Amino acid sequence: MKTTLDNAYLTVQINSMGAELISIKDKKNTEYMWEGNPKFWGKHSPVLFPIVGALKNDTYQYNGKNYQLSRHGFAREMEFNLIENSATKAIFAIASNADTLLKYPFEFELQIIYTLVKNNIQIEYQVVNKNAYDMPFSIGAHPAFALPKEFEEYSLQFSEKEQLHYNILENNLIADTTKELPLDYSNSIALEYSLFENDALIFKNLQSKTVSILEGKREIVRVHYEDFPSLGIWTMPNAPFLCIEPWLGYADTVNCTGNIFEKEGILVVQPNEQFHSKYTIEII
Repeated sequence: MKTTLDNAYLTVQINSMGAELISIKDKKNTEYMWEGNPKFWGKHSPVLFPIVGALKNDTYQYNGKNYQLSRHGFAREMEFNLIENSATKAIFAIASNADTLLKYPFEFELQIIYTLVKNNIQIEYQVVNKNAYDMPFSIGAHPAFALPKEFEEYSLQFSEKEQLHYNILENNLIADTTKELPLDYSNSIALEYSLFENDALIFKNLQSKTVSILEGKREIVRVHYEDFPSLGIWTMPNAPFLCIEPWLGYADTVNCTGNIFEKEGILVVQPNEQFHSKYTIEII
């Protein structure tokens, strides 16, 4: 089921499968989201929960028992319920069930809240721990933005002047190796496919809390992620899109212990408490 939000600036569509944002159009009918062509990547903007990235051997340990979770978790493959809807706001929710408890032995509720405010789409995550004990989790976004012109005509601009160090992925896990991504005088980096020859660029900590996509010298999209310390940037070879991914957590490191509570970047929400975070996509 698709839900449409609309205001004087934008029209947005969300699919109830995964509560996935699938379209952002301005009033000139320009599409800003990747179309989801499976030739390259069949997703648009999946939510990553209860893990971000891959686990070592797709396995983690909790209370002395091994559990299996595939890359990025299961929320993106679940049908969400639309629990509130207006012209400019929609709230989607899922809860733990018998299937999720086999992979993730915690009772939870996850809400994803979309709100249109002028030329901005606010995306909020609310995670509720329904257990009498601590619940570990990660959560992240994975929006893919359409780049209809040649990839090299685009660049990324960071809001702060900083030294950008990203971690290399090794068999989908975060290696100890880091590289620097040099910024030019305008805090920008020109896009080229060679940047992604080892998969995504993983920034564990950034001073910048806004990243913009520029087409030539013109900003087209800004992603604001004040609540998210980490960021992934990714595309496929020769694909006409770029993902800007605010994360709370990331893949296992190559030397991880496998204990979920020792996982680098893991979040913990206390019994009967809730966690809240928000990021914003701004269409320029």
